[in-house]
Amino acid sequence: MTYAPPAPPPVAPPTPRQTGAIVRLVLGVGALAAVLFLLGLGDLFLVIVAIVAMVMLHEAGHFATAKWGHMKVTEFFLGFGPRLWSVRVGETEYGVKAIPAGGYVKIPGMTNLEEIDPVDEPRTYRQQPFHKRIIVASAGSFMHFVMAFVLAWAALVFIGPQSNGRAEIAGFNAFSGQAQNPAQRAGLEVGDVIVAVNGHPLSNVDQLTGAIQRSSGRRVLLEVQRGSRMLSLSVVPERRRYEVNGHPQTSGEIGVLLGGVNVPENPLGALGGAGVVIGQTTANAFSGLGQVFSPSGLANYVHQVVNPTAAARAAQANTPRPESIIGAVRTAVQGAQAGAAYLLEVLIALNIFFGILNMLPMLPLDGGHVAIALYERVRTRRGRPFYQADAAKLAPVAYGFVVLLILLVTSAAYLDITHPVANPFG
Repeated sequence: MTYAPPAPPPVAPPTPRQTGAIVRLVLGVGALAAVLFLLGLGDLFLVIVAIVAMVMLHEAGHFATAKWGHMKVTEFFLGFGPRLWSVRVGETEYGVKAIPAGGYVKIPGMTNLEEIDPVDEPRTYRQQPFHKRIIVASAGSFMHFVMAFVLAWAALVFIGPQSNGRAEIAGFNAFSGQAQNPAQRAGLEVGDVIVAVNGHPLSNVDQLTGAIQRSSGRRVLLEVQRGSRMLSLSVVPERRRYEVNGHPQTSGEIGVLLGGVNVPENPLGALGGAGVVIGQTTANAFSGLGQVFSPSGLANYVHQVVNPTAAARAAQANTPRPESIIGAVRTAVQGAQAGAAYLLEVLIALNIFFGILNMLPMLPLDGGHVAIALYERVRTRRGRPFYQADAAKLAPVAYGFVVLLILLVTSAAYLDITHPVANPFG
């Protein structure tokens, strides 16, 4: 006899009580946003929204695949601990809890230890075939890589990578005793984009600065893009004196502050570029994790935790170390203040990191459930009943891992509060 999974119960329209709960949640979020914006913390609110979205999309991956697999999902919550707000729709309770340390989706029967109503047993996680359990357990991490890819694609399409062949006039330096510096006298304006120097297309900014420094008192021809127009402007650098390590030096200067120019990519071409970004970021994440959790890296980290002087030096030097959510939020806010491209860069890196971390083969992480499913598959012999791992035997290892994780998180939070790393975008 073949088991046909029952269809999920129909979703009834929201009751007045449920509608009221949703309205209260929206009003609460709106009030928080208003307070943060009034305090000049709009960047912080933006980062909080981004991180909450990351958490909820991670859990949405588990939720959607569990529903696809006809499993029962009883809870979908942001946070842990005491319940602050919730609403029940169908068989699932959605809500927010007091400790904002992540989120969770509750699928009955994640291990053999849970006692389940016999009526619900066919829809538990543990009763599903191997491929469904693997998909559900890994869906959260998969969503992080999807989010990272979408963010990388959006960055390339709407902002674009910096072009080596363009340099933008970001501002001017005043020359003492002069109403205008050479750049201003030549007619350069903020926002102008220099694309060629002395008839040669610009290949990098060093080409431009080198030509200016070598041309004191001599005319330099610049090809400039101003909006949709192309202009040819002549500028004569002035000889300026300065010291390097106590030795007098001279070079030509025109008094400009140069910035990079971003060139957006077309949406189709950006797909390959986004894949390259994800590959590079993933490789960097593994390299960083290997460095931080190597014997020498762990020894240095412990030294920072117990030695404030060492922690201060490492923070100033931006020495790689584990960051808590406090440090991650600070870095993301600093990225938002530096520009949208930098914020997206931080969010891409966070998604890749969380995607990798969640796949570590240890309970209670998602990778622990993947490892158990793989182990059960190997132990199940053809023609024999399905083998189920005994979670009670894994409990001591899981508890030990949780203790280590708590120590790491609390020590990282301590360092992020007492010795925050230097602003990488400053």
